[in-house]
Amino acid sequence: MKKRGIMHPGLNKLIAETGHTDEVVVTDAGLPLPEEVNTRIDFALKEGMVPFLELLDTVIDELSVEKIILAEEIKTASPKMQQEILKRFENVEVEYMPHTDFKARTKSTRGFIRSGEFTPYANVILVGGVVY
Repeated sequence: MKKRGIMHPGLNKLIAETGHTDEVVVTDAGLPLPEEVNTRIDFALKEGMVPFLELLDTVIDELSVEKIILAEEIKTASPKMQQEILKRFENVEVEYMPHTDFKARTKSTRGFIRSGEFTPYANVILVGGVVY
């Protein structure tokens, strides 16, 4: 039995397979998951379970991230969530794009990790970095 860290085998596999510049999406409960993307890890049990920020913290504890991408709309619809996300990525490049473009971009990502979050636009594309 694994002693610590992420216990979910699918999430472990996705993180281990993510390389430099690969993209992974951590989502709220409502973001559509395109059929083109085969890896979908769903932690949405009910509203608020698993919370987005808790899931994001778990992922970035093990994944090197060099850039994040957010929907432009988070700035006005969910500014507190935006600030919480940005606090976690102080030395990382941040890109914003319209939500429609964000959803289109997700179609070419390595995988999705869905939370039970009901906060609008609580979605982030993590661009894999390197640890050396």
